[in-house]
Amino acid sequence: MITVRAFKAPDDPEACLRFYNGHLRLLEIYFGIAKITSGNADWMHHDNSIVIIVEDETRTKTYGGARVQLADGVIPLPIETAIGKYDPKIYDLVKPGSAEICAMWNSKEVAGMGIGSQVLARAGVVLAAQLPIDNFHVLCAPITTRIGKRVGFVIDESLGDKGTFFYPKDDFIATAMLIDDVNRLEHADPKEKELIYDLRENLIQTKTEVGPKGSYEVSYHLEIPNLQFSNVKSER
Repeated sequence: MITVRAFKAPDDPEACLRFYNGHLRLLEIYFGIAKITSGNADWMHHDNSIVIIVEDETRTKTYGGARVQLADGVIPLPIETAIGKYDPKIYDLVKPGSAEICAMWNSKEVAGMGIGSQVLARAGVVLAAQLPIDNFHVLCAPITTRIGKRVGFVIDESLGDKGTFFYPKDDFIATAMLIDDVNRLEHADPKEKELIYDLRENLIQTKTEVGPKGSYEVSYHLEIPNLQFSNVKSER
């Protein structure tokens, strides 16, 4: 069975390293990208970094993951570093109460099952309700923009060329997206919103997920242990 769990990065350094190395390996092998802004490893020791990891039942084999980074003035959000030099307005948009989901990936073993996009994007939005945030950023590749819209993100057309940038290479297009109502999810697909609400109300559960290659069981553990955050000031 596939397991999806969330934890604060300093609580599980070994899992952080598996997640980090898997992401870097995938970027280099399949896309020829040696480094992106979310590839910096400083977050591993930072309380305001949350990892969502996809593993086997033994928690030794990693199939993918994502990271949620809270804005706290200590570690910049990856989207700031990625697009700030092209459009400084991102620095005004990111503030206490902001966060980003980034570094989303899946391994070849589970490719085509919807884990690296559908499951992880949904899990990230589920976590947002546990965090002291009111706006949630993501920088999407073209293939994941559609998934972002399903879970409630909208293209932030105030940035770049109607939300798009050439990143991380000149022949790659990235789209800046935003949720500014992490609790209500006004723009989420109605069916997807129901799935998100179900996971928010039952953070530990086993569900049958359906992806392009059929159905599979997922054991979710989305309650973040030791949930305390440092130097985060919500404006709500």
